[in-house]
Amino acid sequence: MRLLSPCAAKRCRTARAGRRSGFTLVELMVSLAIIAIMASVATPMVQVTLQRQKEQQLREGLREIRRAIDGYKKAADDGRIKKNADASGYPPNLQILAEGVQDIKDPKRKVLRFLRRVPPDPMLKLQQIAGVSAGIGWGLRSYDSPPESPRSGQDVYDVYSLSTQTGINGVPYAQW
Repeated sequence: MRLLSPCAAKRCRTARAGRRSGFTLVELMVSLAIIAIMASVATPMVQVTLQRQKEQQLREGLREIRRAIDGYKKAADDGRIKKNADASGYPPNLQILAEGVQDIKDPKRKVLRFLRRVPPDPMLKLQQIAGVSAGIGWGLRSYDSPPESPRSGQDVYDVYSLSTQTGINGVPYAQW
């Protein structure tokens, strides 16, 4: 057994410790594989969460617009909005719900607004919305159109999404 001086022993320990201080290639590859597996498991969950958020925005947008359409119809039936005798009493377009109409019963001719703004359809991509101006991405159904084949007309009785996608529940967004 050979005895080393204290300085030589310290150099040997430092040299051995220096060789062990890094990761081997195998350790790095295993770590990367574990991270990749975890990311592949998390990605579908994140996509479903984002899809649910967009569907919630769609529900809220449809509810908000439909409430505004109903409010406009009630105001027209109450005689607060000027309408022709042959008109249905529903708004002629969605923009009028945000722009407002004059209250003919109010002596000051106050403007009745039913929406702050028409919410966009969250299921449509931005490039699709740019092509649709008046409805801001919504399909419009007139009062005289059947529900199974909606079409626009002189008024807006209902709205629906123009998206061709299907929801998580299996129902196409256009039928919500």
